[in-house]
Amino acid sequence: MNKLPIEACDDTCTGTSPDMQDIKEQMISTSTANEMADIFKALGDPTRTKLIYVLLNRELCVHDLSVLLEMGQSAISHQLRYLRNLRIVKRRKAGKTVFYSLDDDHIEQIFSLTLQHLKHS
Repeated sequence: MNKLPIEACDDTCTGTSPDMQDIKEQMISTSTANEMADIFKALGDPTRTKLIYVLLNRELCVHDLSVLLEMGQSAISHQLRYLRNLRIVKRRKAGKTVFYSLDDDHIEQIFSLTLQHLKHS
């Protein structure tokens, strides 16, 4: 079995930044880091990724989404509720029909930049 190299500083390393306190004060809070991780977890699921992709350009109802993803409406609703709780998607009711769209431009930007990154060679 091959041993992986341990990534650590040399014993003589004294660090690269003279003032670590400045860096520490600029770090994001634990709660913000947790919220960001939750967003990335949501994007880490292929079904939710497909839902976001189809909502990039148009608002759709649960029925349309279930047809496009070839899944039951209850499964789609479950995923949409998860995304809505994270403010990734929003809903609009028209009578008994519920339409979903992306919550804001930031979600579209994150998603589009990720797609661009994947296509970049």
